Amino acid sequence: MKYEPGNRFYDEMFTPGGQVRPHYAGVQAYVDDLGVPEFARRHELLDLAFRNQGITFTVYGDAQGTERTFPFDPVPRIVPASEWGQIEAGLTQRVRALNAFLQDIYSEAQILGDGVIPAELVYTSAHFRREVHGVRPPGGIFTHVVGTDLIRDEQGDYLVLEDNLRSPSGVSYLLANRQAMTRIYPGMFEGQGVRPVGHYATALLALLQSVSPRENGTAVVLTPGMYNSAYFEHAYLAQQMGIELVEGRDLFVDAGRVWMRSTGGRRQVDVIYRRIDDDFLDPLAFRRDSTLGVAGLIEVYRQGRVAIANAVGTGVADDKAVYAYVPDMIRYYLNETPLLRNVPTFLGWNADHLDHMLANAGELVFKAVGEAGGYGMLIGPASTQAEQEAYLERVRRDPREFIAQPVVGLSRHPTFYPDGRQFEAAHIDLRPYVLYGQNVTIVPGGLTRVALTRGSLVVNSSQGGGSKDTWVLEHDGPATPVAMSQLLHGDTQSQAQTQGQGQGRQSQSQSQTGSGTQSQSQFQGGFGSVPLGAETTPADDAHTAHVRERAAEEAQVEAYGQSQEAWGRVPAPPSAPDESPGGHSYQQQLEKAELDSPTQEDR
Repeated sequence: MKYEPGNRFYDEMFTPGGQVRPHYAGVQAYVDDLGVPEFARRHELLDLAFRNQGITFTVYGDAQGTERTFPFDPVPRIVPASEWGQIEAGLTQRVRALNAFLQDIYSEAQILGDGVIPAELVYTSAHFRREVHGVRPPGGIFTHVVGTDLIRDEQGDYLVLEDNLRSPSGVSYLLANRQAMTRIYPGMFEGQGVRPVGHYATALLALLQSVSPRENGTAVVLTPGMYNSAYFEHAYLAQQMGIELVEGRDLFVDAGRVWMRSTGGRRQVDVIYRRIDDDFLDPLAFRRDSTLGVAGLIEVYRQGRVAIANAVGTGVADDKAVYAYVPDMIRYYLNETPLLRNVPTFLGWNADHLDHMLANAGELVFKAVGEAGGYGMLIGPASTQAEQEAYLERVRRDPREFIAQPVVGLSRHPTFYPDGRQFEAAHIDLRPYVLYGQNVTIVPGGLTRVALTRGSLVVNSSQGGGSKDTWVLEHDGPATPVAMSQLLHGDTQSQAQTQGQGQGRQSQSQSQTGSGTQSQSQFQGGFGSVPLGAETTPADDAHTAHVRERAAEEAQVEAYGQSQEAWGRVPAPPSAPDESPGGHSYQQQLEKAELDSPTQEDR
């Protein structure tokens, strides 16, 4: 892999001296062995597979069109076991404190009375919902699903950029990325000890069922509809969990209960995994012009007869101004030292902070507290004087709605650019997904977003970003790749050792007799076969095994590629009863709100 890591930013894969980090050794060897031409061919196959499965995103107001295939870079981002343990502990601590904060402010608000957080900051937040004050959701759980964005600074330290507690999106990309990688680069995973992520849907369903007011209650996914930017994700998760995907018009309230219309009659709904903002959930409680929600839903929610995930009112805790006080929440509620640090943040509502923001605009990153997806930002060093003046005028008019942070040099990662057919450095972040219930479940890894626009620090898909598969290893590396022939022959005991301990093993593609100087091939005939009884050297054995493994992998990838090409030429009939949501080309986007339905998926 020809790649220049540089020394200005922290590089995930290489040290400043150009040495590969131990946990990346296996991937580097695989990429070098595969070669750039074959790597590029498979990269094109990835794009075809994503397009066929409808894995797209939306950029509104762009002359090039709104719907595009979601960019995906196949060089995985790898997190060793010890590093992930620290992240996991920090995220668990953080989500516990955030949930305690929401419980508090919607009841006695002790943290405000004690002056730890200014009451004005909370009560002026656009996402504080007085309509549900005093309502305790089932189990006291507000933050069922949390997506916390992490970055690494120039020293390699993890920092929390923001918390997403309303409708954190993007987990479908995480799952789709892993699925695509295992089919198109299967040999890359051999012997690496990569922890699985496919259990997310099962864990999410278990969490939803655990908060049901009734035993064995019915859960649904509530979507604004197929024109929503994240509709692919809504449909995907509903299909993976085996529950109904519904719109507001499919639900109604009667006799103090929420019901779902179906061909078999009405059916009571107990848990709603909503992908609609609070404002549009119930026209009787919030926006009267909303046609996306269910009239009377909030009253049923107040009575405890339906659970809503995430709970109504959680948005106040991911307000970008309130974010600055999360470390104080951890100390106040948990009596613990924060394990993950925030990015230093200046608050526009604070007069001293505002003066600093206005005087140093050219050195800071400004953000609107209610915006998402990379919108509403001003990156001082990359802006003109005129742009700064126009933006600061907005800040002066409504300082509560803005924060500013110093520019943090996000860590970089080798990324393949097809136009140059080479690997270049691109900035990345990481969004792990936390399921919070009686227990805390964190998917190993998360969604790594990558700034594909050269030189950009903005990773949001709406601003030209893409994503990578994120690996969390069972070890700290390096691992010795396992022979594919061993996988094909089902050596389950050795596989378990590799996955559990991350230890390499020797290829067993040949069976030895006597002193081991005689070798018989387990493959008889076919590409690269060795005649029975032929004398070989250990080097011959290794080379022959490698040839067979590459041939098997290439055959597997070729078969998958042909299936994708056939799918693209002859799409499945729309009326097919077993057609999955992935067969449609739905509009979607990781961060920004939909075109016509004014709800907001973050971020």
